[in-house]
Amino acid sequence: MFDAASGLWGPLWANDAGASIAVLALLVALLIDHCWGEPPVRWHPVVWIGHALAWASQRWAPTRASTGPDWHSFARFALFWCVLALLVSLAYAGLQTATLHYAAQVGQAWLSSSLAALCLGVWLKPLFSWRMLRSEVQAVEAALGQSLEAGRARLAWLVSRDVTTLDAVQVRESAIESLAENLSDSVIAPLFWFLLAGLPGAALYRLANTADAMWGYPGWRGHGQHARYWQWAGKWAARADDVLSWLPARLTALLLGLAAAGVPWRSLAQQARQTPSPNSGWPMAAMALALQIRLGKPGVYQLHPAGYLASASHSAQACHLAARAVGLACLLVLCLACLWAF
Repeated sequence: MFDAASGLWGPLWANDAGASIAVLALLVALLIDHCWGEPPVRWHPVVWIGHALAWASQRWAPTRASTGPDWHSFARFALFWCVLALLVSLAYAGLQTATLHYAAQVGQAWLSSSLAALCLGVWLKPLFSWRMLRSEVQAVEAALGQSLEAGRARLAWLVSRDVTTLDAVQVRESAIESLAENLSDSVIAPLFWFLLAGLPGAALYRLANTADAMWGYPGWRGHGQHARYWQWAGKWAARADDVLSWLPARLTALLLGLAAAGVPWRSLAQQARQTPSPNSGWPMAAMALALQIRLGKPGVYQLHPAGYLASASHSAQACHLAARAVGLACLLVLCLACLWAF
């Protein structure tokens, strides 16, 4: 029988039953994602987090560029981030503890563990997104098959960069890059933090990643009266996401390399350093090297410049490779659970 009191914060691996629950919960969440995808928007916790971040943005983000360090904006948004992180973490810690507590009341051990895993899997599912990510990348390729303008319009749903000047190859490159980057941010990292720190860990990571997406890009975001200046206001969010994504990004690159069975590791590290981000370059470089294609952001960086131009077949191969990486991650978790049990 598992110890429900140990479930407030931290891994579920305190004993063999807890390890089994963690693995089963992860598999339940992946099954829900595969069968049903995302929950309705009005019930989606990441959407709620986004609303809270947007509320702070509208009220406090600077509307004028600063000529020097803006410590006032930095401190205000860092404090809001910390308060929201505490609230989200405590909410999920309470949810995890309540789930384990009530499941422990069931008489038979196997039934208690199964019920706990099922419930935790349901709570975990909204904190990662694999099916939607793959569908969005496939939708970009389908739109490109109609016209370049349709491909650009669909890509704009997926990336924050200006898509109006991209040609068909660059649209495809951007979609594959987004697939690789978000494989880490939206799939591997939340599951990694769930295994490491339970539901609170996964929720905290999703908050950090969402805040980085909304606040973390330096300079101006938005247009007209909605334009906000994030050079200093978003620094805390960007650095927090960098720290929490550091290991998952490299783990994702490793999984992509293993799934492809042929990535030159020395080249991977060299290519990953070409991007401004300390983390996103790793899965993107792994994808480029695995598929032997060129990926890049015009005027900013280029990964594997000697590679082939991205084609429609490469988009399909990228989705298959990412799926194999997710499957490999599940297999590795199962192996670790078996080793832990014995």
